[in-house]
Amino acid sequence: MKPEPWKLISSNKNQTLRIFSLRTDRALSPRTQKEHDFYILESNDWINVIPLTPRNEVVLIRQYRHGIRENTLEIPGGIIEMGDSPATAAQRELREETGYRESEMVLLGSVYANPAFLNNKCYSYVALDVFPEGNQDLDDKEDIEIVLMPLDDIPRLIRDGEITHSLVLAAFYRFYMEYLPEANI
Repeated sequence: MKPEPWKLISSNKNQTLRIFSLRTDRALSPRTQKEHDFYILESNDWINVIPLTPRNEVVLIRQYRHGIRENTLEIPGGIIEMGDSPATAAQRELREETGYRESEMVLLGSVYANPAFLNNKCYSYVALDVFPEGNQDLDDKEDIEIVLMPLDDIPRLIRDGEITHSLVLAAFYRFYMEYLPEANI
């Protein structure tokens, strides 16, 4: 049997930080009739972009991630700022993080990052026929290395644990299943 929605008793925004707000929801379980508190991180939606060159290379980025205190191999991405569409944010993040521009931006789909405690979505795009147009425009909190890899190497990088960011994996899943199904990955 499908679970019933929980009745919301109260909702309070506790604290607002730069990239998210903390919200506490008190809800009633329809099964037990007990009230429980849930802590939700509210954030703008995010985007990520798989940039493909005309030579079928993926423009990856390597950057230090404070949550795990390690470098990760990823695709460009970021927060959708107020007033931006997901596509506009994807174009901006691609240019800022890599200095590349696309000929075409194609939406692959979206996923919820972690609906257990996050309220936002992540939209994934593929940027076609990207080309370098200038320098990176990094903010003070970013140190990003650009890494060009053949598209054919991506499944191996995922399999070998070199690409581990869950939202990057979701983007490549969408890419291979919906945009490039003939790859038969």
